[in-house]
Amino acid sequence: MPQGMPMQYSGYQQGPRMQTTPQRLQNTPYSQSPDGRGRTPRRNIKQMPNQAPPPQQPMQMRPQHKPKPKKKASDLVISQKLRELVPESQAYMDLLSFERKLDSTIMRKRLDIQEVLKKPMKQKRKLRIFITNTSYPSQTKSPAGEPNTAPPPAEDNQTTWELKIEGRLLDENGQVSQVKADPRTPKRKFSSFFKSLVIELDKEMYGPDNHFVEWHRNAATQETDGFQVKRPGDKRVKCTIHLQLDHQPPNFKLDKRLGRILGIHTATRAVIVNALWQYVKVNGLQDNVHREFINNDVYFKSIFECDQMKFSDIPHKLHPLLEQPVPIVIQHVVEVAPGETKSVAHYDIAVEVDDKLKQQMNNFLLSTTTQQEIMGLDQKIYETVDSIKVLKTKREFMLGFASDSYGFINKWLISQSRDLKTIMNLQGDPEEERKAEFYQKDWLKEGVCRYFYAKVQQRRAELERDLGVRQL
Repeated sequence: MPQGMPMQYSGYQQGPRMQTTPQRLQNTPYSQSPDGRGRTPRRNIKQMPNQAPPPQQPMQMRPQHKPKPKKKASDLVISQKLRELVPESQAYMDLLSFERKLDSTIMRKRLDIQEVLKKPMKQKRKLRIFITNTSYPSQTKSPAGEPNTAPPPAEDNQTTWELKIEGRLLDENGQVSQVKADPRTPKRKFSSFFKSLVIELDKEMYGPDNHFVEWHRNAATQETDGFQVKRPGDKRVKCTIHLQLDHQPPNFKLDKRLGRILGIHTATRAVIVNALWQYVKVNGLQDNVHREFINNDVYFKSIFECDQMKFSDIPHKLHPLLEQPVPIVIQHVVEVAPGETKSVAHYDIAVEVDDKLKQQMNNFLLSTTTQQEIMGLDQKIYETVDSIKVLKTKREFMLGFASDSYGFINKWLISQSRDLKTIMNLQGDPEEERKAEFYQKDWLKEGVCRYFYAKVQQRRAELERDLGVRQL
């Protein structure tokens, strides 16, 4: 009988199963063994009297949700046969091809934007600094005995002056913007443009301990819209204002000798290193054998004080040649005139601010609204294409049945049998096995004998195991 061949027998009934322990062994010592065998078990489980075993709680199975198969780009394609049936579907395929090109272009642009955002994007703007000085005369009594309405000075019998330093960014036309700012956009404070501010007054007038007013940025600094200094005095005062801009990333002033060679005065560290590499490459200073070394020329030898250096040593050797940039110096004179007077002077300086395009690029990369809308439309297209494919299959089924019903049914049954065989993992030929002639062949008797012999041997082994009989 072929192996794995399923057989069914009609009229055969299996008898009752034999008892595992015969009557003649019930009164023997073997019957007293707890496990019903001829030996004592290794462990005895004791149960407390009058105590029921704890109930077993059924295991709660969580429903497992099968993940939906991920759609592929090929699922959107309409087959050639369907395009021949519906010629208008070629327009859909053209749109699909254009969409792939558009997606590729957008993805490439997104990568380009990400690379651009890694670099600082700054633009030059004008910052107009307003320096206002106001003088307050000494507080005196009027003829009517009423005090003066001027603000009280630091000392009642002295004339005082007040110096305010404020600033505002100019628009692209170089004018102070009069348009009301968007409340959603945070306004940048005046102090955020500077790293430090030092006001140096006349040393002979205010002494060596009171002629400096300093402000330096630290981690706990709170930004402000301006600075204010108030001092007593009735004479015009010369003051020097030092403004140190806060560059991000930091700028450095290059050594005069190296700056003359590279053509750089003040720049970031990255720009200086890049200019240094361009100088090495243009002048052919890289060693031909050991590519990690630079053969210094006459100028580099005088600056770096060595004949040869590694590329990895450039940051270390470049550090002593970098200095803090020169601060902006404003010479201002505080005019103190009789009576309460106010004068305003303004100065324009160039500052760097973040490019507005950078925020737009960030919003474009972080925006998910458009992506969600596109995904929703893609899902509708997938469902529409799937329904079209199902309708095409139904149409082919109906056309095949209408043209040749008998042949179509036979082919369909053969296909279903083949699919059932694959699903059930069956062996043999189900189409042949379902016919009566298959069970009237010569090998049937031999197959039945082999089957019963195997069953008898299996039953015999079970009895010997239960009775503890050992085969010699």
